Amino acid sequence: MLTYTLRRLLTAVPTLIFISFVIFLLLELAPGDPLADQPLTIPAEVRERMRTAMGLDAPAHVRYWKWLVQFVWIEPQVILDGWLGTGLAAGEERILSWQFRAPVFDIIWQRIPQTLNVVGIAYLVGVGIALPIGIVSAYRQYSWFDQIGTFVSMVGFSVPTFFTGVLFIVIFSVKLGWFPSIYDTTLRVTDWSSFLRQVSQMIMPVAVLALYNAAQISRFMRSSMLDNLNQDYVRTARAKGMAEGTVVLVHVLRNSLIPVVTVIALGVPTIFAGAIITEQVFKVNGLGQLLITAIQANDLPMVQTLAFVFAGLIITFNLVADVIYGILDPRIRYD
Repeated sequence: MLTYTLRRLLTAVPTLIFISFVIFLLLELAPGDPLADQPLTIPAEVRERMRTAMGLDAPAHVRYWKWLVQFVWIEPQVILDGWLGTGLAAGEERILSWQFRAPVFDIIWQRIPQTLNVVGIAYLVGVGIALPIGIVSAYRQYSWFDQIGTFVSMVGFSVPTFFTGVLFIVIFSVKLGWFPSIYDTTLRVTDWSSFLRQVSQMIMPVAVLALYNAAQISRFMRSSMLDNLNQDYVRTARAKGMAEGTVVLVHVLRNSLIPVVTVIALGVPTIFAGAIITEQVFKVNGLGQLLITAIQANDLPMVQTLAFVFAGLIITFNLVADVIYGILDPRIRYD
């Protein structure tokens, strides 16, 4: 397993480099000018100096290589400087956001807590709800519980999150006045009252995302459980007098989790992507909303860095899913 993991990590390096080049090429070919939102009264020579200050006067391959060096060499040194108090990156030029005129990674670190608070908790809640629903629905197939679970899952997966979010706002915020419709990112939890306000503003976005995630994962869990419940090893275990709870919750569940692990693991990067639509609906100032504003402002360094981070997370958690396979099923070995 260790050899396989190291081999996959080595393979990931050229893969990530190729992905970064493709992202840069797509952004380079995309229409739009980072200075398009500037007043037309700016003189041509001033506009040209602005382009030089942003590095737009350099050839494309030079700008790509500069960004790559900053991402893989300078920014890690900045992180080490923050942790260890060293000066490894002192005086080095970092990746700067054209929109915010600040280092890209500083802005990303500021937005991550908002994303994790809402989208991360929603994902954990969705997984925690989906697994029991899928297990019970499969074990009691065609029962009233299975029928209700199937209906709710189909609705949750079919209805887009922007519609569900707006519907929740209309019902629970406008009509009933239970929860705030806009997420207050400036709120700081310092006492019990502020904690209750934080929970109140998180309920609707968490519920919307948890419903969507639970709908998808519960269907996979149910289907996988049904496949294993009819296997010969289950009938053999029951014939030997093994307790029904042990058969279902130990043997069947462990084998059923193997394909579901892929869905759960590959869904983790969506936490950091920030459920872009939901963050826009509830005005959550997270990574998803940051990506939208960066695209609208033609902030190419921010868009390129975020897209590359998301791609890296997908590759990383794909590897995590493969490793978990070997833990759940000893028959799986990577030679």
